[in-house]
Amino acid sequence: MSTLPLRTTRTKTHVRYVILLIIFLVTAVNYADRATLSIAGSNVAKDLGLDAGQMGQIFAAFGWAYLIMQIPGGWLLDRFGSKRVYTYSLFFWSLFTLLQGFVGWFPLAYGAMTLFILRFMLGFSEAPSFPANARIVAAWFPAIERGTASAIFNSAQYFALAIFSPILGWLTFTWGWEHVFTVMGVLGFIMTLVWIKYIQNPNKHPGVSQQELDYISAGGAMVDMDAPKDGKKDGPKWDYVKQMLTNRMMLGVFFGQYFINSITWFFLTWFPIYLVQDKGMSILKVGLIASIPALFGFAGGVLGGVVSDILIKRGHSLTVARKIPIVLGMLLATSIILCNYTDNTIIVVALMALAFFGKGFGALGWPVISDTAPKEVIGLCGGIFNVFGNVASIVTPLAIGYMVKELHSFNAALIFVGCSALAAMLCYLVVVGEIKRLVLVKS
Repeated sequence: MSTLPLRTTRTKTHVRYVILLIIFLVTAVNYADRATLSIAGSNVAKDLGLDAGQMGQIFAAFGWAYLIMQIPGGWLLDRFGSKRVYTYSLFFWSLFTLLQGFVGWFPLAYGAMTLFILRFMLGFSEAPSFPANARIVAAWFPAIERGTASAIFNSAQYFALAIFSPILGWLTFTWGWEHVFTVMGVLGFIMTLVWIKYIQNPNKHPGVSQQELDYISAGGAMVDMDAPKDGKKDGPKWDYVKQMLTNRMMLGVFFGQYFINSITWFFLTWFPIYLVQDKGMSILKVGLIASIPALFGFAGGVLGGVVSDILIKRGHSLTVARKIPIVLGMLLATSIILCNYTDNTIIVVALMALAFFGKGFGALGWPVISDTAPKEVIGLCGGIFNVFGNVASIVTPLAIGYMVKELHSFNAALIFVGCSALAAMLCYLVVVGEIKRLVLVKS
């Protein structure tokens, strides 16, 4: 028989902000681990004798595994709870990051295959992370704070690109590419210990006062999300998936995330190449310039959530509060098309920064999932949402690569990215409708 922790009613705690800080830091490590091979890639390819084709396959390994494991990862979260699944996820993705630093110990003939397997397993292990973030925010934050909380953990991706890229680049230059992986792996193990010690459900956390628990619960936080449900051990039914995939609101949110992520993956893949090939910048300069849009994306990501929550506090509906930042952000993101009409480097960088700021400002997909996902299957819903979003990680690099190859210009590619922003805006304006929690019909 389990007992709930004793709580103090004398002072109001703010443990949810500590939880959010930990989620933010872990998510930053998550994205930095994804970026390790991008930063160390040239040196890795040289030492292991890998050609461009082999490197492309190794890069793709992460995306395929990450995509495949989204729905199973979401099911595991709903079946076993956020803390337990995330602990294993964090430990194993840190392990597979660390092991990449020892690929050079293998004979060259096995280097490509070994690295491919490790990158695949990295994607496999990281798959539950963002659906878990959405579940934890839904459990810890009331609706009026959920937009800011979700925007903060989502903005960790921009923070990771801006902060870790120069650090990992310095490690590669000074100590060798192996240390990029070993340092990040060790950092991940440290964060695993922090996670185990501090992350709990609100109703089981010993540091939460009764006042804070009552406040977040009254505001719509699902404080008992991972509590046993009448002794039932079965996981979510596949009929739930069908209901989500045939619901107009959910489909609008899912496809909206695909188009929003198309913008992200342009910056993660082709943006540095665009600066080199189309604008004639040096690689050294690109390393510094590429961090500028990331910083603006971080600022936009946090501000979008704050604005959304302010609108709720001022009495606007959830639908209005979420859609206004999304629509405005996507309109700003279309400014990327204007880069086709100038050769001035400063203007190009300014437009790219504005576009990524807009993308961050409007990237409220995770808050919307926390608001709309059926309470029985928030993890599974987050997994489906992430499947749609991460299809862009495959489609966008391939589509842009084809356009640049056939048209010998990035003009069409930038139009493609700008139109993706418009499509995301239309998904929320035309398809989504009222934003509210989906109630499943149980068979």
